Amino acid sequence: MDTNSLEKKRSSSERLDHVTPHAGTGDHIVAIDAEAGSWDSAFAKRTMRHVDLRVLPILAALYSISLIDRTNTSNAYVAGAGKDLQLYIGARYSIITVIFFVPYIIFELPSNIIVRRVGVAKLLGTITLAWGIVMLGMGFVKHWWQLAICRALLGFLEAGFFPACAYLISTWYIRREVQKRMTAFYMLSVVVGGFSSAIGGGISKLKGKHGLNGWQWIFIIEGAVTIFLAFFAYAFVVDFPEKNSFLSEEETKFVLARIAKDRDDIEADPWTWAKFWSYCATPKLWAFGLLFGASTTVSYAFAYFLPIIMVGMGYSDINAQLLCAPPYFTSIFIAFAGAWASDKYLIRAPILMWQAILSIVGLSMTAFHPSNSVRYAGVFLGLAGANANVAGVLGMFSCSFVAFSDFSHRGCRVYAK
Repeated sequence: MDTNSLEKKRSSSERLDHVTPHAGTGDHIVAIDAEAGSWDSAFAKRTMRHVDLRVLPILAALYSISLIDRTNTSNAYVAGAGKDLQLYIGARYSIITVIFFVPYIIFELPSNIIVRRVGVAKLLGTITLAWGIVMLGMGFVKHWWQLAICRALLGFLEAGFFPACAYLISTWYIRREVQKRMTAFYMLSVVVGGFSSAIGGGISKLKGKHGLNGWQWIFIIEGAVTIFLAFFAYAFVVDFPEKNSFLSEEETKFVLARIAKDRDDIEADPWTWAKFWSYCATPKLWAFGLLFGASTTVSYAFAYFLPIIMVGMGYSDINAQLLCAPPYFTSIFIAFAGAWASDKYLIRAPILMWQAILSIVGLSMTAFHPSNSVRYAGVFLGLAGANANVAGVLGMFSCSFVAFSDFSHRGCRVYAK
């Protein structure tokens, strides 16, 4: 980073020294945006709207593909993979599901350490291209253990994706804006990913074309789409604020200045093993990991087993896949309501607790009620609470740490999604 760039940042930060944040969230943001130097509220809103449109949509689109690719085994199962690859024998289906997470967890930390050195666009574009190729290859496996190997490779390649996205988003916004942006990023991805069952059902109708079964077409077509979108990642994913190329010089000064005023972490602090081990010894880190793990367990349970559960209720393969989509769409309202209230009133734990209760009630209805209609209604509540809490924990976590190394290395442990 050159001296002139640093001087500009310091100058921008000094312009905010006279601003005193008020108690309320809106007052705090106004103090940073509207009262600082020559930046008026119209300029502030226009700049942050520009940031929103450049940062969030491409990341949400890519992550939706990531969710579809990692959870489409359930669609493939009901589309014929269960029979062709004999996944119904013993714990084979559970093995190909769980094996994804072994390399995923192991390689999250190394991937997030190198993201600043490699560059966000290069990292995300490369791993998206690579896992798209693996996904396409899954359409040609002949044995269940070959599918398991491909799933392990998928976990290795996707390990760096979600932590890098969450890390990047957090660097662009002040802490009291983060949860709404995290929720927008995550829920847009989840809603699109929620339609993967319906998409998979439609693709499976290609059964018999060129001698391939429906489940093979699911992997082949979704892999090809992933490869196509990887090139968009290279072109449209933005870098960190101090390295961006899409804002004007004045807009960049504004973004950097408000971040400096909010948490003073524009410059990345150096990574060391001593810092890493000290972070690992921090109880708060593991508490966030527990919260996030509890939320994602429910989310993944539905993602990997909902189509199979629906078939067990007596629905046909295609109807089971179609019925999986609506619960994901409705969960977006609960998630955004919680995000809005959390950022506005600065109350996060009570909202997480309320959403967890929704999830518990929904899971209980789906698991134990004798009526299929009630069990299906439970899916709506279970997914709404779990998905809202995934975004909620991300927002709460982002507001708790300020240093770059502090966030990125702890983020690898917490972002097991």
